[in-house]
Amino acid sequence: MKMRAARMHGYKQPLRLEEIPVPTPGPEEVLVEVGGAGMCRTDFQLIDGYFDRGQDMGFPFTPGHEIAGWVDSIGSQVPASAGLSEGDQVVVYGGWGDGTCRQCQGGNEQICPQGHWVGFGGHGGYQEYVPVHHRYLIPVAGRDGLTPATLAPLTDAGLTPYRGLKKLRAAGVLGAGRTVAVTGIGGLGSYGTQYAKLLGGGAAVVAFARSDEKLKVATDNGADHAINVRDKSAEEVRGELQNLTGRGEIDAVIECAGSVESIQLAFDLLATEGAVASVGLIGNRIDIPLFPLVAREFSYFGSFWGNYNDLTEVLALAEAGQIRHTVTPVQFDDINATIDAIAAGEVLGRAVVVYD
Repeated sequence: MKMRAARMHGYKQPLRLEEIPVPTPGPEEVLVEVGGAGMCRTDFQLIDGYFDRGQDMGFPFTPGHEIAGWVDSIGSQVPASAGLSEGDQVVVYGGWGDGTCRQCQGGNEQICPQGHWVGFGGHGGYQEYVPVHHRYLIPVAGRDGLTPATLAPLTDAGLTPYRGLKKLRAAGVLGAGRTVAVTGIGGLGSYGTQYAKLLGGGAAVVAFARSDEKLKVATDNGADHAINVRDKSAEEVRGELQNLTGRGEIDAVIECAGSVESIQLAFDLLATEGAVASVGLIGNRIDIPLFPLVAREFSYFGSFWGNYNDLTEVLALAEAGQIRHTVTPVQFDDINATIDAIAAGEVLGRAVVVYD
């Protein structure tokens, strides 16, 4: 039996749209029929060589780390306690650890030093069937618009800013009378705006982006204020912030862009004892003045993806109808064109590959 797959055969090359054999799941694995595969800017960066560290990636392989679909078949050693049956709708948790290191023992398999991320070698969501160890599947009832197309983005775009907001909440920089900014209203920021409202404890939420179209997504998703930062200095943004909120500074930032300019702006506007959580990865380096970082006691958190429990919390919010989705369906034949559009910042919300 054959399936369609969009595979990497090397860096800086378009994906090859091919037909390859459907993989056979191992005894502890489940074969998932992919119903939706979110398209992340990270996929463009993967293809472009951003993650090339000289290691053998095992070309060819299929990218795609945001996956939701249905159980097609179940390996012979998958225990009944996994609670999986053929036909079940499931999402794939994408950070696969070795299960033995300190990070895995603490529940953070996504940052396991010896771990593996789905779609970074081997099988990923840009193919019609994916084998997954049963431990990394979460069943989700198909109701109230919870389809693979809306669920797939929650496994990264909807998960990553959630973990970052939890870090800001734990740092004590959210709450009534405070201001939290969401910078970069793309796939992550469209969810980040919602979590800023849900977890912010009454903090005012301000969205920063470089297009009015993306800012409208942010306000539709609950942002109290929106500022177009394109071609504006930090002082110009500060003035708009003052007019909108009565304060020219920000207590917390969920930084979803990851560009040098966006991170610098976040720290330029940060209040004393404020905190920034970085979840975006456009750039390679940051440039932050040292004295204010120390003297004003700023906090800076790196926050990568999310763990299994974080994802179950996100899915619970979705099942409770508290998450709004901005999804653009993509046909298999249009994958390469959509990757180019994502690289250019031309996609609203999340593009999701759907299979006929």
